[in-house]
Amino acid sequence: MLKIRKHTVFPEEFPEAWASDWGEDEFGLWMAFTYKGVRQAFRWCEPGTFLMGSPEDEAERREDELQHEVTLTKGFWIADTPVSRVLWHMVMGMNPGRFQGEINPIDKVSWEDAQKFIAKMNGLKAELKLCLPTEAQWEYACRAGTDTSFFCGDQIDSNLVNCNGSYPYDGDRKIGNMPGVIGVKDLPCNDWGLYQMHGNVWEWCQDWYGQYSLNSVTDPQGPSSGTGRVLRGGSWYQRDRYCRSAFRLHNVPTKSYYNFGFRLARNR
Repeated sequence: MLKIRKHTVFPEEFPEAWASDWGEDEFGLWMAFTYKGVRQAFRWCEPGTFLMGSPEDEAERREDELQHEVTLTKGFWIADTPVSRVLWHMVMGMNPGRFQGEINPIDKVSWEDAQKFIAKMNGLKAELKLCLPTEAQWEYACRAGTDTSFFCGDQIDSNLVNCNGSYPYDGDRKIGNMPGVIGVKDLPCNDWGLYQMHGNVWEWCQDWYGQYSLNSVTDPQGPSSGTGRVLRGGSWYQRDRYCRSAFRLHNVPTKSYYNFGFRLARNR
């Protein structure tokens, strides 16, 4: 018997406007579209309030992780996996990535590359209303109701996260690592049904990078301008601490690396 995660706010557009299939399971509501035989599922994240950033006593934290209260007044859909190589290929007709394998995440894409992909998808079917998640949406979804360093607690291992385990987090043992990316569903999902929010590839967010507010904020969108866009989640190449829920990276929107990918969300 499935243990259903009950929802309190039902999405207004659920799901006839764009989804080819939909349902509810132990992780909550989901819906999906299929494009040229490639299926991409999304998970519903309800409105809520959480502590974004890290507490001062979190191991190996950085100064730009100032913990503050964030309220998201609207629920949102976020893809259950990073964009795969096969979906990218079907939409864009080419693959810039370094790593082969259809079920691997696309890599070596810039923020601007991600925007081109999104624009092309929305041009094919406007009802999709695809976008990148905001930084606040990304961390809220990653944490899935937790307040620990990772969604799975304060330590990780290679059965949970694909990262460079040669540099143990907070004095833990070395965990080993893969020599590159792995399939987008090769490791367990978090409690909201989202895969690989930690490790594998960095994920671009919509926001410009900037310092957090000292006060509580509602529906933050990040600074209005900047020099770098936010990336989250760590990667197969990075050490454990970079994969923490609160860790922030940023880079110029035109830059692409062999461990940069992205995950889709939806505008409402």
